[in-house]
Amino acid sequence: MADALFHPDAQAEYEAAIAWYAARSPRAAARFEAEVERVLSLIAGNADMFPAYDDANRYAVLRRFPFSIVYQIHSGQLYVVAVAHAGRSPGYWQGRA
Repeated sequence: MADALFHPDAQAEYEAAIAWYAARSPRAAARFEAEVERVLSLIAGNADMFPAYDDANRYAVLRRFPFSIVYQIHSGQLYVVAVAHAGRSPGYWQGRA
């Protein structure tokens, strides 16, 4: 997973999304996992290419899935703060460290 560290809540969000897609279609679940991996690789390659959400967080929107990866970079390490579904309240993940 592109050497990313996940906040425990972000990990739970990611696993819940995979489970939801897998219950409907194993193929969709595999595509979701591949898209997350693709975006994490892009972030790892150039974290500044994605827009800032606030002073501490940036986000990258997934293709074909209603999710964004909210992240920070700490000492060169990619830290995923949230795997945020577009239907949730914006910024619900703020305060995660």
